[in-house]
Amino acid sequence: MADKPLDKNMAKTPGASSGNNSASDDDWAAALSEQGPDNDGLQPAPFQELGTGTTSAAGSQNLNFLLDIPLSVTVELGQTNMIINKMLQLTQGSVVELEKAAGEPVEIYVNRKLLGKGEVVVVNERFGVRITEIISQADRIKNIG
Repeated sequence: MADKPLDKNMAKTPGASSGNNSASDDDWAAALSEQGPDNDGLQPAPFQELGTGTTSAAGSQNLNFLLDIPLSVTVELGQTNMIINKMLQLTQGSVVELEKAAGEPVEIYVNRKLLGKGEVVVVNERFGVRITEIISQADRIKNIG
């Protein structure tokens, strides 16, 4: 036995033109109004009470995981502005003058966010930076955004 559509308008393909669109719309409106909201069987989700905040072994393990995340530390010695013509004239041995004076504090960035200032030092024939100032926690939070 072949299935027959309940309504001849429902059997038509979408987008097909019929002179009976308002009847089809009325059928859909009637069907939707019969449905109504179904609140039967709804229950609030059960949640456990939160603890007092004691640190568990798993919590300290998660903290240790965070402590091992690598960060990019950059020390900015100085900067300058240059036109393209001057930049194209640079060769090996050229000296680029920076806007910062010798001995002036350098900026220290962690993941491109300002952490503080320091002075350039030499340690075992390598450059280093001695931190002289760390910006306040409030300023660090402002720099995150």
